Amino acid sequence: MAREKLQTLSEPMYYVLLALAEPMHGYEIMQTVGVISNGRIKVGAGTLYALLSRFEKEGVIQLISDENRRKTYTLTDKGRQLLDVEYGRLKDLIAAYIKRLLIKGESS
Repeated sequence: MAREKLQTLSEPMYYVLLALAEPMHGYEIMQTVGVISNGRIKVGAGTLYALLSRFEKEGVIQLISDENRRKTYTLTDKGRQLLDVEYGRLKDLIAAYIKRLLIKGESS
């Protein structure tokens, strides 16, 4: 399964993978992460390239173009599966919150 080495994604990891739902290069990824996280997550170049290297080694993303020092990456099927599993985990967290605090609080 895709989560053997990447057990739980940090928010920057999640947003970088989510950004790569369409092919893009590093600067685009940094900008997109800011937009899709509503400015909450900012990924610097050092963090981004460390993540890209790790994700590429894990087979989660792949390099599809290397032109003019601009490397373009995209998700692999394994990367999409990893995002899907993480999405399910996050939904479970929200469901537990709702069940434990919101629904319980309404019945008191």
